[in-house]
Amino acid sequence: MMPGNPRTAETGASSEVNPFRLSLSNPRTLFNRVLTGVALLLSLFALLPLFSVLYMLIVRGGSMLSFGLFTQLTPGAGMEGGGIGNAILGTLVVVVVASLLSLPLGFLAAVYLAEYGGDSKLAVVVRFAGKVLTGMPSILAGVFAYATVVAVTGSFSALAGGVAMAVLMVPIVMLTAEQALRSVPSKMKMAALGMGATRTQMVLRVVVPTAMPGILTGVMLSLARAMGETAPLLFTALFSDYWFEGKLQAPIASLAVLIYNFSGSPFEHLVKLAWAASLVLVSLVLVLNVTAQIVIKRPKEQ
Repeated sequence: MMPGNPRTAETGASSEVNPFRLSLSNPRTLFNRVLTGVALLLSLFALLPLFSVLYMLIVRGGSMLSFGLFTQLTPGAGMEGGGIGNAILGTLVVVVVASLLSLPLGFLAAVYLAEYGGDSKLAVVVRFAGKVLTGMPSILAGVFAYATVVAVTGSFSALAGGVAMAVLMVPIVMLTAEQALRSVPSKMKMAALGMGATRTQMVLRVVVPTAMPGILTGVMLSLARAMGETAPLLFTALFSDYWFEGKLQAPIASLAVLIYNFSGSPFEHLVKLAWAASLVLVSLVLVLNVTAQIVIKRPKEQ
């Protein structure tokens, strides 16, 4: 009788009892599975409002989507037809004006805070002011723009709306860009300085390109907030039933104010246009937010 192979016996014994196999009879494994299921259910519950809003907008505003919706002027009270083309164009104009005013200021402030200000008193004050502005009610930005632009020029205008939106965009761009600039490894900065680059060259050619995904994320998040604000535009840009003709000193249409005006209208057709405008606006904001998340995750995947 040949003695059994000890290696085979050892392998068979180990195959019968696998210490790494998860078993629900283990209290820790069962507790982990239960918490995982609870977290999944809570995540789905948190997404429920978003999907419910999108479903409601698609059902009530989707039927109005057509080529004419994006190319025609808003109709008057009691009129049929028309579209929201001037409101879409006006929203883009206001956002462009706000971007031209806010993005350079927010980016330069972020560079100062991250690379030059440090923990100086001025940097602490600027950083604190930025954090306060992020939580400021948007209507206060409209009041500020009304007092500084509308009251001075004597008319509601796209410029005043752009100033109000810029006040809301600057702190978002500044704080997000500062965090992105601070996340650049110090070894890269020291290497650039060690090779003879000046402080300015190091910031422009090493720090800024490396932090660009985070900076773009802040830009897109600020644009998304600017597109969805209504109260500041009521104080500054007001509304117009006509196309934008290149005059920044005249009232201008916008999607947010159109929704505000038409949603309370007694005419069913205008209410439907408000639902369609809401669907377009939410889609634009959702695209910007999703794009921002994709951009910020790309460096981690590389």
